[in-house]
Amino acid sequence: MRILMVSEDLPSPTLGGLAKHVLTLCKTFKQQGHYIDLMGSNEYAWPIDDPTSYYAHHFFPELIGQYLGWKEIALGIFNPLKRTYTARRFAHAIKRRATNYDVIHYHGHHPNLAAFIPSHLNFIQTRHDQGSECLTHIRFKNAAICNSIDASVCASCRTSHPNVLQKFISTIAVKRFRHEVRLGFQKHKTLFVSDFLKTKTNYCLGNHYSGITLHNFIDLKEIAVAKNAWHSLPLLNKTKHTRFFIAAKLYEAKGVAALLEALHHHPISNVEIIIAGDGEQEQWLRNHYQSPQIYFLGWQSASNTLAYAMQADAMIIPSICEEACPTTVLEGLALGKPVFALARGGTTELVMYETYPNQLQIFNDMTSLAAALAIFKPRSNSAIAQNRYPDVIHAAQSLITLYQQPPGPLST
Repeated sequence: MRILMVSEDLPSPTLGGLAKHVLTLCKTFKQQGHYIDLMGSNEYAWPIDDPTSYYAHHFFPELIGQYLGWKEIALGIFNPLKRTYTARRFAHAIKRRATNYDVIHYHGHHPNLAAFIPSHLNFIQTRHDQGSECLTHIRFKNAAICNSIDASVCASCRTSHPNVLQKFISTIAVKRFRHEVRLGFQKHKTLFVSDFLKTKTNYCLGNHYSGITLHNFIDLKEIAVAKNAWHSLPLLNKTKHTRFFIAAKLYEAKGVAALLEALHHHPISNVEIIIAGDGEQEQWLRNHYQSPQIYFLGWQSASNTLAYAMQADAMIIPSICEEACPTTVLEGLALGKPVFALARGGTTELVMYETYPNQLQIFNDMTSLAAALAIFKPRSNSAIAQNRYPDVIHAAQSLITLYQQPPGPLST
């Protein structure tokens, strides 16, 4: 097939989970003999070690406008025009290329753009976050999960105490955006990376769309490489300590600070915690928590991250937000590592990918998770064969089947 993959998250100096998802899919389709082109942002150049030709035949840097300054935070409002303007620009770029492809697959943060794609085009989008109804994409504020679907409440995500005018304008923006998202879902195929995400979207938007769940995936070939290559990393020589590994963006919702605070109040001995990732909290976390037991690696490549994970005795995914379908959980399970996480978002669904019983350990709160770390003993037995694989090969086969369906929404 001729496939146009679209994401404004590409290219980027530091790839996030969505961008890695797209590149893994592109690489797999290309290896399978499909013709793949990639459309992305013009904001950054490709890193030297990530040549476009490895993933696609051509790259079109034609998604323009996502970083235009709309002064929303300064004005304390969500601008009713901003997301419509960007979605229309993205849709226009896609339509210029669309006739050259059998299918266009969008992975990004503007789900309303589907409303501006003609119904006759074979267009499909994957929803990776809660941005179908939440303008911040994450439904997390004031260090807590937000479950409100009242559009007037959203104004407080742009200013702590919105006045009447600010609330009025933001409410219009949220309602307009959600209306456009509904129209897009009614016109085109929609995938969700977890049942959790589909259910939450359905609850907010009101059963106005059809869609199916296709969990995130990993490249099992890369997992196999990590299992053999971890010895090459010189930093973390095996010690008598139990080693936990965290791979996360370092900002509040990812929960690294919350975990370290919990461990600070309930210290445990003979443990090392290795943290890979960067973000707005990185320097603060280093200043407050770095020690011989807690080490910050900074941002790491995907291959290094997997290798460090392989060196560890267990992995921790401490997110206090509702992750839609955390790839780090899938990677930990595939590596055969015990995985500790909170019972939030789509994480609980991933128990089906355990390689042995109770490999994925889920806790209701951070205190319980920290207490479990204190009594954890590394296991010596190897992983058993899985019945189900979150592998990109299987996902690609499912996607080709969906691509071959005629334009229009998918049946549930």
